[in-house]
Amino acid sequence: MPLSTQVLLIRHGQSEGNAARRFGGHTATPLSKRGHRQAFATAQSLASESLTAIYSSDLPRAMQTAEPLAKLTRLEIQPTDAFRERSVGVMEGLTFEEAAEKHPDQYAALLRRDFEHVLSGGESYRQLLDRASQKLDEAIEKHKGGRIAVFSHTGTICILALHLMGALDAPELKAVWIATSNCGISRFEVREDGFLRVLTVNDTRHLVGL
Repeated sequence: MPLSTQVLLIRHGQSEGNAARRFGGHTATPLSKRGHRQAFATAQSLASESLTAIYSSDLPRAMQTAEPLAKLTRLEIQPTDAFRERSVGVMEGLTFEEAAEKHPDQYAALLRRDFEHVLSGGESYRQLLDRASQKLDEAIEKHKGGRIAVFSHTGTICILALHLMGALDAPELKAVWIATSNCGISRFEVREDGFLRVLTVNDTRHLVGL
């Protein structure tokens, strides 16, 4: 049986920016009180899963979500800017309504999921794919046969999930979006022969009752 590696992609808990309906991007917004509760519930649900590594975006909302799990498992968080959210440039920190009013062209390109469009002052999805997928591939190779938890952001998780499924290899890409709730968990089994099993997408059962 080919060796397989388990990959868990976990979105951060609710941030103060999420609660205010503001674009996060690379903004250093922390978790809200609800986000901290979600992070603790997520840690409790994953603590017994024999994780071999915990990676996280280096932004506060992701690191704060990873910290309870790191304490329970006694694993050190490996922070990296590669797993940051897509930078939305001039729209960072704005509410969705403010962004639509002040930067209508940029906002429209974002809604279209235009893969190649570089947002003013920010990134394209292509650039996000390049930095995030390279780091994930390295982590899978380093921890082959293990179970890796990656704390990241909704846009980055969407791109990484599509990357693992081979959906971004075509020369022309259709607009596809996989939404992930705060602290939603997506699980993948990556076999060394290239076979991929999608086990769950946006699993939030551990948050019931919060």
